[in-house]
Amino acid sequence: MNWSTKAWQEIGPIYQKIIEMPFIEELMKGSLPLEKFQFYMVQDAHYLDQFGRALAIIAARTHDLEDSLAFIKFAEGAVVVEKALHESYFEGYGLKERGSIQPTCHHYGHFLKSTAALQPVEVAIAAVLPCFWIYKEVGDHIYSNQVSDNNPYQKWIDTYAGEEFGLITQRAVAISDRIALGCTPKQRQAMTEAFITASRLEYEFWHSAYTLRRW
Repeated sequence: MNWSTKAWQEIGPIYQKIIEMPFIEELMKGSLPLEKFQFYMVQDAHYLDQFGRALAIIAARTHDLEDSLAFIKFAEGAVVVEKALHESYFEGYGLKERGSIQPTCHHYGHFLKSTAALQPVEVAIAAVLPCFWIYKEVGDHIYSNQVSDNNPYQKWIDTYAGEEFGLITQRAVAISDRIALGCTPKQRQAMTEAFITASRLEYEFWHSAYTLRRW
């Protein structure tokens, strides 16, 4: 069994909590209050800046040129492509400014950046993986189970359930598995622990949007 399969098994209960949480269920139904989605989008814009920086740090630290190029492209996608999606949502939902970063986003972003800069590179790669993988799984789950034909959040759903994001996620998983093959059991355990922590923070990110958690 490869590392990613075992790691996903470890976060099974966390992922189940994510797809059952009110934010995701109401997003799927199209009934999520606009205020909560706006809060989420503002915080996600802040998050993407930090996520992109973490990916860029990893790109600079990886020993394999192909992996470096992959993470540079991942960083570009986080900062440019997804930022454009946010800007279109900002316009569509009347958000004029990004506002300030709130506690959960602040914590998650700093966890990723500090891990990318200070931990072994294989641990950093594992830490950023949930943002790809969990989003893809959640996007697919919502897309497969939605019942409304007029979901106001359809553009967000289509992005993360889309083929392009799926290919990016597959590449990130494949790199993680290949890196893990060259690691000791202790190193793989450290990768798994980082993966679990980031998965917990994915849950907390959506939960904080639903509860509008501020400083």
